[in-house]
Amino acid sequence: MEKPKCLECNEPFVGRVDKKFCSDYCRNAHNNKVNKDSKNLIRNTNNRLRKNWRILEELNPNGKCRVSKQRLDAKGFDFNFFTSTYTTKIGTVYYFCYDQGYLALDDAYCTLVKRD
Repeated sequence: MEKPKCLECNEPFVGRVDKKFCSDYCRNAHNNKVNKDSKNLIRNTNNRLRKNWRILEELNPNGKCRVSKQRLDAKGFDFNFFTSTYTTKIGTVYYFCYDQGYLALDDAYCTLVKRD
């Protein structure tokens, strides 16, 4: 019976019948190549969400406050990235980055809130 060949380096190896790679290095290298495009998008999106969350947390230490949109912009907040929305019974929409959220009051101000 012929030895299986590593999917990454094409070298023969011994091991379990269902083994596909000769080492952890080859397994990781192969999976990084396969997932490269989608991982960059996910990584960049998660970085934006994390930055938004840090900004909201920094500006809202007490759980609820009012802040200008200009101040959020100055810190690099991106209003296009959020993890969820919450709509009240009267139709008011809060945008959340994990447990930190905001409500756009008008063109100039937002109310920052923290979900418990």
